[in-house]
Formats: sequence, C-alpha cells, structure tokens
Amino acid sequence: QVQLVESGGGSARTGESLTLSCVASGFTFESAAMSWLRQAPGKELEWLATIYIRLDDTTYADSVKGRFTISRDNAKNTVYLQMNMLQPDDTGTYICARGPKTFSDRWRRGDERGQGTQVTVFT
Repeated sequence: QVQLVESGGGSARTGESLTLSCVASGFTFESAAMSWLRQAPGKELEWLATIYIRLDDTTYADSVKGRFTISRDNAKNTVYLQMNMLQPDDTGTYICARGPKTFSDRWRRGDERGQGTQVTVFT
C-alpha cells in the first residue's frame, strides 16, 4: 500500500523560502518517479515538478521553474521540494505523489498521493 507523508509546510513572507519533505513507503521508492502537486483554494490540482529515477532528470511547471527544486534521497525514501522566492500565488496544499505527470487522473481520484501539507505566503 502506497503511503506518502508530507511535512515542512507553514507560513512565509513573499520572497522567503521553505523546504518540503515527503517520506514514502509501501513500494520500491528508488524505482519510482516522484512528483509534487499543489491544490490552491478554488483551483484545480496543479502538477509542479517530477523527478525521475536518474537524480538529474527533473521537469517543472512554468509557474515554478527557476524558483522550486525537486530532489530525492533514495537511502531515506524521501523526496524534497525546495521553494525559493515564494509568492502569494504559491499558497495552497502541497501534495507528494508517486509517478510522472501522466498519472494525473490517478492523483485526481486521490490515488498514489499523500494528504498534503499547507503553505501560506503573505505579503
């Protein structure tokens, strides 16, 4: 059973940074692509970034490219999201998910994803 537990959310001012963590269990972590998603109030689930099996193989949504960095530590079964230059539009629930962007339908059903951690950015 896939289990994903996020942590590290909180409040930040515009321009500040936060780092999120997600600990995975129930599957072979080092063989899985991992992604971060965002659910903003009143908006659809948004894919943000994916890291593949090769640690240097990453891809980002335009909205976060250049500000956010996804990384993983296979020895700790953990995936991270370093968020810099935070803006009020980054406010939302940040969700860790197994798989690449093509898994979006599964994520929308609530599968292969964690419960999320809340990030609030204020001016």
